[in-house]
Amino acid sequence: MTSPSLKDILIVDDTPDNLRVLDAILKSQGYKVRKALNGQIALNACQIAAPDLILLDIIMPGIDGYEVCRSLKADATTCEIPVIFISAIDDAMDKVKAFDVGAADYIAKPFQEAEVLARIEHQLNLRSLQIKLQQQNTLLQQALADLKQAQTQMIQNEKMVSLGQLVAGIAHEINNPINFIYGNLSPAIQYIHDLLNLIDAYQLDFPKPPPRIENLINALDLNFLKEDLLDIMGSMGRGADRIRQIVLSLRNFSRLDQAEMKLVDIHEGIDSTMLILQHRLRETPARPTIQVIKEYGQLPLVNCYPGQLNQVFLHLLNNAIDALQDGGKYERVGVGEKSVLPGSKNEAFAQSSNFSDSGTSTEMVLPYPIPTIWISTELKDGNTVKIRIADNGIGIVESVRASLFDPFVTTKPTGSGMGLGLAISYQIVVQQHKGKLICCSSSRQGAEFAIEIPVAQPQPY
Repeated sequence: MTSPSLKDILIVDDTPDNLRVLDAILKSQGYKVRKALNGQIALNACQIAAPDLILLDIIMPGIDGYEVCRSLKADATTCEIPVIFISAIDDAMDKVKAFDVGAADYIAKPFQEAEVLARIEHQLNLRSLQIKLQQQNTLLQQALADLKQAQTQMIQNEKMVSLGQLVAGIAHEINNPINFIYGNLSPAIQYIHDLLNLIDAYQLDFPKPPPRIENLINALDLNFLKEDLLDIMGSMGRGADRIRQIVLSLRNFSRLDQAEMKLVDIHEGIDSTMLILQHRLRETPARPTIQVIKEYGQLPLVNCYPGQLNQVFLHLLNNAIDALQDGGKYERVGVGEKSVLPGSKNEAFAQSSNFSDSGTSTEMVLPYPIPTIWISTELKDGNTVKIRIADNGIGIVESVRASLFDPFVTTKPTGSGMGLGLAISYQIVVQQHKGKLICCSSSRQGAEFAIEIPVAQPQPY
């Protein structure tokens, strides 16, 4: 049952005697009562403080009860207040009209005290139940949103685990044979040197070989063969070392053994992620090769979830590449020409594009810039690492940027993405690492995503 002492009732009637009678009845039951002699005063009173219920007369000077009720129902702040008409008009059509304009109940004069109190209590109880239902609906909607977010996180985590397992498996399969090749290159080169020394010794002791051997030496171009063979072996050694570095980067990216929080080198994670995406940077019929410009600051080891951060880097770099895919015409100029990292002191960048912490950007001077991704890192205030990933692609319009980190929001064509990457990235940076993920962009002026995470995560209490 509703507690009368907590309920505020507004009585609207142009007859002072009616106001006094209703005021006495309601106050005797513990209700808080306010009074208004006309419709305009009533509307003003509702704007100042919305009552829990309104007793409203119909026939009044100026604004009648019907118009007052219409105004209340048209206003979002007062539309839920129950209105009970109390009027001497007892015609059926007038009652129908009252309900049409939004009345919750209708009491004809002369009224009975018991009837008035019963109808008031009934409407207040209904309103109380409606409020509880709305609160429960809000909780259910929040629970549904949390469930959807958890589902998207599970889907993305499964995808990343699968990718990590695939990468780790490939790295493992490549690792053994390449180690075999790399380990045998050094003795193989030594054996070749020994054989070449042996040939040199033979040529010194037997400067005049038989015609058959001399013809073979001339056919092989022995001097060129000796020089080129060593060059080939050197190239094979460098290639094998490069493959070993790639394998190490693949294993570093997968991080399957690093699901817990630990101290890591952020630059290793970025470089490993760039290696995974290397194939997407190559030239296509729609654009030239994407150049990547890095400006790494001096960073300490950061206490974080390395696998999750690699996931964020993957999403942001993938999005940057996607933005450059259809960014329009590109000028095929030399790598590095008029290209420099955001925030760098190099004056060339001021002529191409400029991103700032304020979220504003100036228009690029180059009409057809070469597709470029800039990656920078810095240490802020000694305890925060900032990573910025920027591109000179098509940019993001304001209407989309406002909901960019919401699940299932995407700027890509239908079928090209689910809109989960940035939502997951935001959750990883903000919730998992107590950091910030900010986007600065505008249409046709590129985009920059800035990640800020603390060097050391706060200890749970």
